[in-house]
Amino acid sequence: MTETEVYTAEDLSLGHFLYALMSAFPLFFLPVFFSLIINISQTNIASRSLLSSHLRWQRNSITGLIPLLIIGYFIPQLWLSVPVFLFALLWFSYRIFKGWLGLNDSVSMY
Repeated sequence: MTETEVYTAEDLSLGHFLYALMSAFPLFFLPVFFSLIINISQTNIASRSLLSSHLRWQRNSITGLIPLLIIGYFIPQLWLSVPVFLFALLWFSYRIFKGWLGLNDSVSMY
């Protein structure tokens, strides 16, 4: 006889929904803030679950984006602030794509 592992099915639809909201960031960043509010309000998720790791990844992505945008806003030279904004948006897009693909492949994010 061989041992079989028992996997419990986890509903990942919340993670997909929040990644979809995050990917709509060109709409004045309102969906990103709604995603952050929904993310923070999720207190009943098990701390070592797949969904929990993605929620933490999403929170870190959003809270990392905000300081970059603030820094870019307060840089007075346009030639300096535009690259900061572009870097922030590219970094945020990378985090969204990597996280969403990881959620599809059931990979925890750290």
